[in-house]
Amino acid sequence: MTTTPGSSRTEPPTRAGEREMLEGWLDYHRATLAWKCEGLAEEDLRRAPLPPSELSLMGLVRHMAEVERYWFREIMLGEDLPDRYVTREDRDGDFHFTAEDTWADAERVWRTEVEEARKAAAGRSLDLASKADSHHRGEVFTLRWVYLHMIEEYARHNGHADLLREQLDGATGD
Repeated sequence: MTTTPGSSRTEPPTRAGEREMLEGWLDYHRATLAWKCEGLAEEDLRRAPLPPSELSLMGLVRHMAEVERYWFREIMLGEDLPDRYVTREDRDGDFHFTAEDTWADAERVWRTEVEEARKAAAGRSLDLASKADSHHRGEVFTLRWVYLHMIEEYARHNGHADLLREQLDGATGD
C-alpha cells in the first residue's frame, strides 16, 4: 500500500481478498473526499461555486453522512433512524445550511457515520442480507452490494468535489 502525495490516502491493495479490496477502495474514496476539503476556510467549504448548482463541499460531506447512515445502519442493520439533514419538505437539505450549521459539525457527523458504518459491517459476511427488506424499493441487499454501491457513490461525488475544489482555489489532483 502507498500513500498519495499531499494527502493521507492509502492506495487500496492490488492483490487482496474480496473484502479487503472492497474495504480498501471504500476507505480510499472516503479519504479522497476528506482530502478535497482539507485546508479550506469555512466560507469556501459552504460555498456553491458553480451556479446554478447548489453543490458545495460541505453539502457533499453532509450528503455522504446521510448515505453512510442509510445504507449501513438503516438498510443493513434495520435501525429506524431519522434523516439528519433531509426532510420531507427539503429533499436536498444536506446542501442547504443555516448560520448555525458549521463545517466542524458536518465533518464530525460524517466521521461518526463512517465509524458507525465500519462497526455495522465488521465481522459480517459479504453475503449478509439486509434487515430492512422493505425499506428501500422492497428489495433485499447484500453487504457486498452495499460496499459496491458506496464505492460508486463516493467515486461519483468525488468527481464533483474535484470540480468544486478546482473552482474554489485552483487545486487539482487525483
